[in-house]
Amino acid sequence: MRFAAPLLAILLLPAASDPPRIPFAVHGLFGDNMVLQRDLPVAVWGTAEAGRKVAVGIGGKEKTATADAGGRWKTVLDPLKAGGPFELTVTADRTITFHNVLVGEVWLCSGQSNMGWSVRLSANAEQEIAAAAHPRIRLFTVARRESPSPQTDVAGVWQSCTPATVPTFSAVAYFFGRALEKSLDVPIGLVHSSVGATRAQAWTPRPVLEGTPAFKDVFTQHEREKTTAKGYTPVEPSTLYNGMIAPLVPFAVRGVIWYQGEGNVGSPKLHETLFPALIRSWREAWGTELPFLFVQLASHLARKDAPVESYWAMLRESQRLSLAVPKTAMAVAIDIGDENDIHPKNKQEVGRRLALAAEATVYGRDVVYSGPMATSMKREAGRIRLSFDHVGGGLAFRDNRAAGFAVAGDDRKFVWAEAKIEGKTVVVWSDAVAKPSMVQYGWADNPDCTLINKEGLPASPFQLDR
Repeated sequence: MRFAAPLLAILLLPAASDPPRIPFAVHGLFGDNMVLQRDLPVAVWGTAEAGRKVAVGIGGKEKTATADAGGRWKTVLDPLKAGGPFELTVTADRTITFHNVLVGEVWLCSGQSNMGWSVRLSANAEQEIAAAAHPRIRLFTVARRESPSPQTDVAGVWQSCTPATVPTFSAVAYFFGRALEKSLDVPIGLVHSSVGATRAQAWTPRPVLEGTPAFKDVFTQHEREKTTAKGYTPVEPSTLYNGMIAPLVPFAVRGVIWYQGEGNVGSPKLHETLFPALIRSWREAWGTELPFLFVQLASHLARKDAPVESYWAMLRESQRLSLAVPKTAMAVAIDIGDENDIHPKNKQEVGRRLALAAEATVYGRDVVYSGPMATSMKREAGRIRLSFDHVGGGLAFRDNRAAGFAVAGDDRKFVWAEAKIEGKTVVVWSDAVAKPSMVQYGWADNPDCTLINKEGLPASPFQLDR
């Protein structure tokens, strides 16, 4: 009998094979003050004990789900109309209630440091912060996380937009959301997920990088940099997608705004195929053709006296060419850069131009949303005639001064060119090039370029040849 007590204790121990209890929880994107996407099915998901029934309710409507063997559950709410505030309830063994929930437009805002750049570090910060009382704009910042494999949850808190909450939030995202809220007159949710000094490959799924021969070098480049870098090593490919984008799927969003590219300036040809692959991979993850609006790199570094090759110009060209991907739009920022700072402070105009792109391409508003985009060139007796899309009310030169054009013959030796506007075209020439066959515009790190439409939006830099 002296072994009875120890034996009883052993018998009372849980069996080693018993699975751990899975807690009832809702995904970290759901919380007080959140915004749900209007007019689209809205997924709600989380964890619970296997077999547990979960009910999700909002506005008097309810959907149910049952946790699978792995403890995961998901249900999809029918499309909701803009409005609120509502309470969102999720019930299993207890009820979790999210308060002050609005329904409106939700955008994912991602990229590197110019997307992450805060309101308090932007132009006119004091005035902007003081005026930032927008109770229908809600802000969520995804906590930084690098992961070798795709994650399923995120950390973050939804906040109403106030002078107390906006200072550290993404300035581009805030100014974009502010313009949209005014234009659409509905609640706006902004999910900010960016990390400074990162390359597009860090935000691209690993299977995409591994399955494309053109992207193989991104892994060898990273390994090489790990052994040679002093003080800083670029983020490993795919790890930010795994930690900060994959966990957001399938949260319903209207689209994506993206400000990145500085990190890829050294490899513009790679970016030419990598960026469209990133866009496609995010769309595949969400299972829908998400509108993707992005910012072309602003001017930066010292201005040159003569035409020279430029990696910054080549990266901008790769961004321009990405407009061939359906449901994309580009906000040109060549006129609002900073020679001495890679983080230009005028984030208000960047946000406004992205919002114009959204209004026109996503919401069907009749607005001019882009500056002139070169479409073709035609050689004419020692001159080149350029045609453009997005001329708006007409072409113009800022300050009535033509600048930024260069031409070359077959020898590819570029010289500055003269230019004049003829209707919806621009004619360029140089007495130093008898038979021009190539033309550049704004082709420099920090170009002096003045072509705009009459709505004041700048033309995108470009390079064309016959």
